[in-house]
Amino acid sequence: MAFLADALSRIKPSATITLTQKARDLKAEGRDVISLSVGEPDFDTPENIKRAAIAAIERGETKYTPVPGIPQLREAIVAKFKRENGLNYKPSQTIVSTGGKHVIYNALVATLNPGDEVVIPAPYWVSYPEMVVINGGKPVFAQTKLEHNFKLQPEELERVITKKTKWVILNSPSNPSGAAYTFDEMKALTDVLLRHPHVWVLTDDMYEHLVYGDFTFVTPAQVEPALYERTLTMNGVSKAYAMTGWRIGYAAGPEQLIKAMELVQGQQTSGACSIAQWAAVEALTGPQDHLPRFRKAFEERRDLVVSMLNQAKGLSCRTPEGAFYVYPSCAELIGKTAPSGKKIETDEDFVMELLATEGVAAVHGSSFGLGPNIRISYATSNEKLIDACERIQRFCASLR
Repeated sequence: MAFLADALSRIKPSATITLTQKARDLKAEGRDVISLSVGEPDFDTPENIKRAAIAAIERGETKYTPVPGIPQLREAIVAKFKRENGLNYKPSQTIVSTGGKHVIYNALVATLNPGDEVVIPAPYWVSYPEMVVINGGKPVFAQTKLEHNFKLQPEELERVITKKTKWVILNSPSNPSGAAYTFDEMKALTDVLLRHPHVWVLTDDMYEHLVYGDFTFVTPAQVEPALYERTLTMNGVSKAYAMTGWRIGYAAGPEQLIKAMELVQGQQTSGACSIAQWAAVEALTGPQDHLPRFRKAFEERRDLVVSMLNQAKGLSCRTPEGAFYVYPSCAELIGKTAPSGKKIETDEDFVMELLATEGVAAVHGSSFGLGPNIRISYATSNEKLIDACERIQRFCASLR
């Protein structure tokens, strides 16, 4: 249509949302479908957080809020960064937005000029490059490898930085791979960034609390204090507190950047939902005793899924450090033929045939910038995961 913006032609729809909707549609038609395509905890929001929201409604906390967030939540964010990450911020260095995606989008709107480059390690969350493109920037992909557990290596980061680079986006633990950086691995990357003082760091720490075994989470400005003045540290309540639908993300960074993001948000959405902000205050300041329970359940599921996928003919699955995704390679199955007669030429063919044949929804790795792989979310019950993995094993065995 002639009146639509040219920018729309440069944006692809979200593959995760598309496949999740396809699974919903098949379910509505009466198909037996197990969806492993959505990045959403299956746990309910903890009771204390729900009660705090109800209390906020009953107190009449239902009016417009300040654009960058209610003072109580900005104070809670300051306390969280100090307590958990050893980072010192003032409330004026924080912002609250309608989800983590909104934080990232605001930062890009506020900083990108046409032709500015944003370095994004692949595999990446599907929205990063699209948000860069819609704001006139150029995504530059830094490749990772299976043998490095999909973690960006310092020499690759060095290779892709140019004089046009404005941001590097670092997501640890990662969606889609679950890979998380140790202190030493992160230090190797921050050492590269120290050599390029024009490059800013945007962290996506949304899965911070979902790390397993004895793994310790770190964030760039914590590892390298010299980067503090050019780092935007983003987080939110959606994953660790099972609050995806509440839509609260937050960030802290240099005051000038936060002010610029506030200016953008003021003309875009204004303040985030008042009730959700009060719920987030309770999430960050209230009891954290649900976290070990969440972690234990996710770790068990991770181990179950990795084991069962590695028993599937032609799949190879590494054990990730965090989040609730695995990213197995299906390279050995490319070129084989499905029972339908369809030749599996790409990882997208693989997930489409898997959905059609066995009713399991996963997402093709090429949509995250690195294939042939598939992303599987294990944020569902053990019973469903066992059933789904048995179907995947059956499907892989049926390929000829």
